[in-house]
Amino acid sequence: MRIVVAPNSFKGSLSATQAAAAIARGVREVIPGADVVEIPVADGGDGTVEALVGAHHGTYGWANVEGPLGDVVHAAYGLIDGGRTAVVELAAASGFELITEARRNPRKTSTYGFGQLLEAARQAGVDKVIAGIGGSATNDGGAGMAQALGYRLLDIAGRDLARGGAALARLERIESSGVDAGWHPIRVLVACDVTNPLTGPLGASRVYGPQKGADEATVEMLDQALGRLARVIERDLGVQVSNLPGAGAAGGTGAGLVAFLSAELVKGAPLVVEAAGLDRALTGTDLVITGEGRIDGQTAFGKAPGEVAKRAHAAGVPVLCLAGTRGEGWNELEALGIRAVYTLDGEKAQDGGPDRQNLAQLMQNADQALTALAARAIRERRW
Repeated sequence: MRIVVAPNSFKGSLSATQAAAAIARGVREVIPGADVVEIPVADGGDGTVEALVGAHHGTYGWANVEGPLGDVVHAAYGLIDGGRTAVVELAAASGFELITEARRNPRKTSTYGFGQLLEAARQAGVDKVIAGIGGSATNDGGAGMAQALGYRLLDIAGRDLARGGAALARLERIESSGVDAGWHPIRVLVACDVTNPLTGPLGASRVYGPQKGADEATVEMLDQALGRLARVIERDLGVQVSNLPGAGAAGGTGAGLVAFLSAELVKGAPLVVEAAGLDRALTGTDLVITGEGRIDGQTAFGKAPGEVAKRAHAAGVPVLCLAGTRGEGWNELEALGIRAVYTLDGEKAQDGGPDRQNLAQLMQNADQALTALAARAIRERRW
């Protein structure tokens, strides 16, 4: 029997790679001779690099880069497909979690380090980059990233702009002669699940700026600064980003990636699940097991387990889902071809029985608990 194990991370307890290994152990306890294929997945947020490196048995590269406020950060990127594809996460270099709440200041935080990380990946000899851009601490429209890549963002006196979103209010022109020509043939795919435009009521500054420390006056200033960036980009680079869906992702880095690297913004879960190699693995497979920390009605919309289930169902392969707990709308997953949902808190979805166990305690020993849950699901053969 061939079984594909393709879970997302169980946030706060297990990475996708660790979850896949734990589930695989449970399967082998019940079916020792099973051909178990582990394909950890993600949806473009935290854990994307680890999931794709794990799925492909890839390698890691490292670079010392500037954090959001200039502190040195030792950031990782992944190399898969024999080193031809790099996987990067903006959060590793320019992320929200890299600075304390007291230091959060979207006027000054910059994506410069993310640009350095991208450049390190390019220099590894890749011909494609997959980028996850969730979890940013920035609101600079990818300007810092562009500067790290060799673009010059200049004020009216021809001086380079300082780091951060506030400086964009003084942007006069963009020069691209310093960008390495090695970027031209590289395809950049960006996991982007938001549709926010760059500016306006639903733009980067108004929707996400307050989470990053912006008061109302700062929000207004940053929104206008991003508008100026969009106008100069259109004039100097010939790229229209102001009304592009997803341009507002990661404080406008979605727009910056399109403008400065000709990137393609695509849905995160399909991008990562496909890159993980799930479709190829489904051939000849008898069962797929997916899962994540919490499964609910949103799992079908943009989360990796929902994407796994859709693809397996289309291929005629039954699916089981394992989770830490379940929330409202979990039963809608039946439409995706999920035959049964099992949770660590003791509920079996078909029975709808009450939770009698302490989930927090189980999550302290999540790998063993998940192994036991997988073994139970296989024994019951509810597929």
